[in-house]
Amino acid sequence: MDETGERVAVVAQEEGGRLDKALAAAFPDLSRSRLQDLVRAGHVRRDGETVRDPAHKVAPGARLSVTVPEASAPEPAAEPFALAIVHEDDDLIVIDKPAGLVVHPAPGHEGGTLVNGLIAHCGESLSGIGGVRRPGIVHRLDKDTSGLLVVAKNDLAHRGLTAQFADHGRSGPLERAYKALVWGAPEPRNGTIEANLARSQRNREKIAVVRAGEGRHAITHYRTEGLLGPEVALLACRLETGRTHQIRVHLSHRGHPLLGDAVYGSAFKTKAARLPEPAQAALAALDRQALHAGLLGFAHPRTGEALRFESPLPADMAALVRALGGRP
Repeated sequence: MDETGERVAVVAQEEGGRLDKALAAAFPDLSRSRLQDLVRAGHVRRDGETVRDPAHKVAPGARLSVTVPEASAPEPAAEPFALAIVHEDDDLIVIDKPAGLVVHPAPGHEGGTLVNGLIAHCGESLSGIGGVRRPGIVHRLDKDTSGLLVVAKNDLAHRGLTAQFADHGRSGPLERAYKALVWGAPEPRNGTIEANLARSQRNREKIAVVRAGEGRHAITHYRTEGLLGPEVALLACRLETGRTHQIRVHLSHRGHPLLGDAVYGSAFKTKAARLPEPAQAALAALDRQALHAGLLGFAHPRTGEALRFESPLPADMAALVRALGGRP
């Protein structure tokens, strides 16, 4: 790396294809999401020309240069509010995120996010690698998904955690599991959903299943933990990949959308009338998709210690399970 922060690499003969993939192979210390952000910000050149599309195709032998700016201080304002802290040390913090809390600022959500609360809590110790609007953020949960989330407090932790999340537990220690309430009983009761995902061409706010060879590879493993009457099943889901809305889209694609999912389960809204009245009331009170990130395990990025955290079903999902005759 020279004084300007420019880093140069030549695409290997076997690494042609998408620009972001070629960059990830050339600069393994930078996460793919970070490289995508650098591309969009105009910090990447191919054979001397600036390229702003992470999906741009590059040929073997292409000369790639990346200018990595110094990590900047987070711009979002500090907003003190109570955080459900499960674990905290000098390197990282694990949060049990409630439903309704947005993880990082975005259009329409400039304040009141987890990042705003983290800045107030951690001060200047958050990692800058995540970018100005996402300091410390290694992974995310949808606004209306509750559960466990780890945040890096320095760059060493950010790099170590990002590598584990990129591996998705295939060969490393990362472990993530979710509890989901779905319509109907999946067949088989336990199984794997493997279907590529991409942004929907009809509705850019949604993710859709696409044909093999398109989009991004996505794998979800599920296990039926209980049948709650004839209409609802409680599933445990584990991710082998971490795509946007992955569990929600995969289960909907199989005909078993999440209860309360207004985006991917709207066609099943009338099924609520078949539930017992207490369950109808509990579902109305839920007012979100019934998805909870209840298990998170990883190796501490500094010490290598195995860390594993569990979060019980939050009150709204637990109330729905009880109303359906089950035990949370």
